[in-house]
Amino acid sequence: MADQLRKGARVTGNDRAKLATELKRKYSSGSSIRALAEETGRSYGFVHRMLTESGVQLRGRGGATRGKKAS
Repeated sequence: MADQLRKGARVTGNDRAKLATELKRKYSSGSSIRALAEETGRSYGFVHRMLTESGVQLRGRGGATRGKKAS
């Protein structure tokens, strides 16, 4: 599906629903938003918006946190 989309083309209707389902499945399987954006040729913001519109619980950013160190 993603390889059929032209970069910058408006995605609406049935195509949007199919893309959202595909992105949701891949994100739930562990792909990052950045990887999905690169794969589909869309922006990070577009992929993020599609995931949130489809009700996906987004993962945290990871990395260092500013909490107290564990003793």
